[in-house]
Amino acid sequence: MENKPESVLFDLDGTLIDTAPDFHWVINQLLQEEHRDIVSYDFLRKYVSNGARAMVEASFGYSEGETEFKRLHQRMLEIYLSHLDVDSKLFPGLDNCLIWLEKHNIAWGVVTNKPELYTTPVMQGLNLFERADSIICPDHVTERKPHPESLHLACKQIGCSAENSVYVGDHIRDIEAGRRAGMTTVAATYGYLGENEDPSTWLADHYISSATELQPLLQSLYNI
Repeated sequence: MENKPESVLFDLDGTLIDTAPDFHWVINQLLQEEHRDIVSYDFLRKYVSNGARAMVEASFGYSEGETEFKRLHQRMLEIYLSHLDVDSKLFPGLDNCLIWLEKHNIAWGVVTNKPELYTTPVMQGLNLFERADSIICPDHVTERKPHPESLHLACKQIGCSAENSVYVGDHIRDIEAGRRAGMTTVAATYGYLGENEDPSTWLADHYISSATELQPLLQSLYNI
């Protein structure tokens, strides 16, 4: 392989940043407003990577087409906007990894299906916004992941090739997008895996069960 990758790109929720604690608080706040029983952290964590709609559906039992669903979904987003980065944080080990990437002049960025309205404040709140070389949200593209458009746009912004870039994600859509873009893919199995999900079926190039494993993996792959 090359001496070093041109870029390392991350999915956001469940890969770069552990946002589940804030989502758990938000969902339980909404459940309490609706005089419902709260849900456990372990229950909700399984749905975070699939977004707000999935969390509302799982927690309230309404499907997306039902009348109450739209109201609850909108209210959840309102609550979340005021509670974006209270308890959210980088997964352990990734702060050192980002510093290491920057030290070696390896670009890094975020490619997420999370809208810019929520992504930007979270990144700013953790002092990551100015450090990232590219942050791509669904607002910036026509097609969301698993389509590779957002990954190609990130590479264009950075000025690097997809073929010598790495994409790290915790969902099959991330790995599919990375593969379709021609990137080296890393499946983050420490992320928000759903029930009965088997990451081995994602066909990622590499797997890490802890965020602390990413830097050693990159060092070994690229002989850095």
